[in-house]
Amino acid sequence: MVLVEDKNFSGRGDLRDQVQRAGLSISNNIAEGFERGTTNELVTFLYYAKGSAGEVRSMLNVCERLPFLAHLRSEISNLKSLVESISRQLQAWADSLQNSGIKGVKHLTDAVRDQADQVRRADALLARIKEINEATLRKRLSQQADLPPP
Repeated sequence: MVLVEDKNFSGRGDLRDQVQRAGLSISNNIAEGFERGTTNELVTFLYYAKGSAGEVRSMLNVCERLPFLAHLRSEISNLKSLVESISRQLQAWADSLQNSGIKGVKHLTDAVRDQADQVRRADALLARIKEINEATLRKRLSQQADLPPP
């Protein structure tokens, strides 16, 4: 059962509606940030989503203390844990994006794509050269091991 569908939320529309809106706002902010097309905007909206998660947590803290919702304390506690986890994940995602060189799809021009392709091809070539060098070294060491002592 969804927490806000409990009969004790009946007649307390503002509380119910606010919990629902803030919860939905988490995913809506992520979606909107994604659609913006730049990493900076996505990070901004990830922080908006994190703010909405904080709002949900705050309201769950209030709900936990309301006597008419005492029978839902376990469910509220579980939801709080889930929202805390979501908040940590949003922070980690934002941190990783902020520390990356990714600018976002808006910035993917043909020149940027070509440059990225050149880097991928160069990396593949270097990896292949390394493989060949290691194989050659193993072969030489094997051949030296088969030689009689001087």
